[in-house]
Formats: sequence, structure tokens, C-alpha cells
Amino acid sequence: MAKGKYKEWLEPDGLLKIEAWARDGLINEQIAHNIGIRRETLSEWAKKYPNIGNALKRGKEVPDIEVENSLYKRAVGYNYVEVTKERKPNPDTGKYELIVTKEVTKQVIPDTTAMIYWLKNRKPKQWRDKPIDELDINDIAKNINTLSKAVLSNIAPTRKLEEFE
Repeated sequence: MAKGKYKEWLEPDGLLKIEAWARDGLINEQIAHNIGIRRETLSEWAKKYPNIGNALKRGKEVPDIEVENSLYKRAVGYNYVEVTKERKPNPDTGKYELIVTKEVTKQVIPDTTAMIYWLKNRKPKQWRDKPIDELDINDIAKNINTLSKAVLSNIAPTRKLEEFE
């Protein structure tokens, strides 16, 4: 194990870098390379020092879950409480404090764009856009051409006006 090197990665800045690299999609081998250690050493650190293990975990799992939950909430709508605070003097201390003066429950209506995005990704067969591709257009054109020829071949040949006299 890289002696003494782990200490700088237990500092808030080091943990933040590890978490950011994990969030950016780097695998443990790449994160270890960025730190200047082997992947096995990073695995040992993650087991021995919970802060490093947690930084890796948060970087990889939590953001995905938070975004999924936010998208879902946006798609189905949700309620939240809006709190209004005002600065008022505390009668006991004379110091100004923020005091809650009003709480209002508000509703965010479902967002159709979020619904579409969710459904297209969760059920792509049922919800994907189905553009007409060029092969379909060519097939339609061929069928129209064939049908036109068939219809025209069944029409009696045109006669001259003199033939009816």
C-alpha cells in the first residue's frame, strides 16, 4: 500500500475528487491511476477507510438514483411546502431572527416532456418515435406504380370519336 499517501485523499478535497471521478463514469482502475496507485490499493483503501469507500459509492450510485427520482417526480407531479420567513426581533434576546410567518402547500403539475422522456426510455418499443424510413417510402412508391399499371391495363383502349358514328 502507498504509505502515507492515503492521508491526502481522506481530506475533503481528495474525497471530492474521488467522488467526482466516479460520478464522471471513471472505473476504479482509472481513479486509481489518477491518484497514482494501483487498483488493488484503491480497493484496500475503500475497505480500510470508509470515507474513501463512501466517496466511490456516492459518485457511482447516488447521483443516478437522485436524477431518476427527480425525473419521476417531475413526470407525475408532486406537492411541496413553501415556507416564508421574516426577520423579527426576539423579545428575550433583542436580536433579530428569521421567524416562519407562513407555510403554503403548493403543487407542481405533471410535466408531459418528462413523461415522454421517461416512457421512451423505460418502454422504448411502445413509446419510441417511429419515423418512416426510406425503404417504406420506396415500397409504397412501387406498390402505387404496380397498382396504376394494373388499373390502366383493365381500362378499354380509347377509341376515336369517328368509331361511334
